[in-house]
Amino acid sequence: MTDLFVPAVLSASALAMQAAAPRSPAHPVIPIVHHRTAIVDGVDVFFREAGPADAPVVVLLHGFPTSSHMFRNLIPLLADRYHVIAPDYPGFGKSGAPDHKAFDYTFAHYADLVDALLDRLGAARYALYVMDYGAPVGYRLALKHPERISALVVQNGNAYEEGLLAFWDPIKAYWADGSETNREALSVLVDPATTKFQYVDGVADISRIDPDTWRHDQALLDRPGNKDIQLDLFHDYGTNVPLYPAFQAYFRAHRPPTLIVWGRNDSIFPAEGAHPYLRDLPDAELHLLDTGHFALEDKLDVIAPLMRDFLDRTLLSH
Repeated sequence: MTDLFVPAVLSASALAMQAAAPRSPAHPVIPIVHHRTAIVDGVDVFFREAGPADAPVVVLLHGFPTSSHMFRNLIPLLADRYHVIAPDYPGFGKSGAPDHKAFDYTFAHYADLVDALLDRLGAARYALYVMDYGAPVGYRLALKHPERISALVVQNGNAYEEGLLAFWDPIKAYWADGSETNREALSVLVDPATTKFQYVDGVADISRIDPDTWRHDQALLDRPGNKDIQLDLFHDYGTNVPLYPAFQAYFRAHRPPTLIVWGRNDSIFPAEGAHPYLRDLPDAELHLLDTGHFALEDKLDVIAPLMRDFLDRTLLSH
C-alpha cells in the first residue's frame, strides 16, 4: 500500500541531512528583500535592500510618479548574486515628505541624499539603473564620484535635448516663466488619468500591467501637500538640462559599460532620447522594446535576462 502519511515534524538528524543536501535547480534560493529606513539629513529615506553584503552593488533609481515599488519584481531576480539597493526619494514612496516650504525638493538635493545613504551603507562602487527622474539623480552622482560607477543601465532616462519633445512644452514654459498660471497648468500631471496613462500608453497588451501600480502611485500623489512637492520638482527639472553637456562629457571621458533598455513607444521620454547615447558611448548595448514608459511592468521577462547577462559580463568577469 502506498504510504500517504507524511510526518509533520522531522527529527533533528533528518533536518540536518535536509539542510546539508545540495539544492535542486527545481528549488532555487529565493532572495529576501529587506525594507528599511534611514534618517539622512534629517529626513526619513526608505529603501529596499537585498542580496549578499559582499556582492557587487547595484543601485536602482526610480522615476516619477513611482518609487522603489517599481523595482519590486526586478530585485529578487538580481539579488541572488548582487547587493541591490533601491531608495525612495523624499516625497515619494515610503520616504518622508516634509513641507515643500521647509525642504529643498531639487535633483541636486536628491543626489546628495542618495550619496549620503550609499556612504552609510558602505557602497563604495556600484552600478546604476536609472529611469526617468533617476537619470539626473544618477548622473549627478556620477559627476560627484566618477570612480564609483561600475556600470550603467539606462531605461527611459534622458541626457540629451533630442529627447525633450512635445510632451515637455508646458514644462519648458514653466521653466521660462515660473508664474502661478504656468505652475497650475501642470496640475494635470498629478491627476489619476495621467498616472494611469504613464503605465498603459504604448503598451501592446495592457493585461500585463497590474492596475495596482497606478492606484498605488496615485494614493501617494494625493497625500496633502504632495502636489506642491511635485510641482516644485517639475520646475527644478529645468536645472538638469544645462548639465546635459557635463553628463555627456562624463560618458565620453569614463566610458562606463552601458546597457540601454528603452520603451520605444514612450511619449514622455521617446526613443529620440535613446539613440544619442551612442554618440558618447559607442560601445553601449541598445535595445528598443515594444512598450512605453514603465517598461519593467510588461517587459520584465526581457529586461531582467538582458540585465543579468550584462551585469554578469561586466561585474563578475573581472
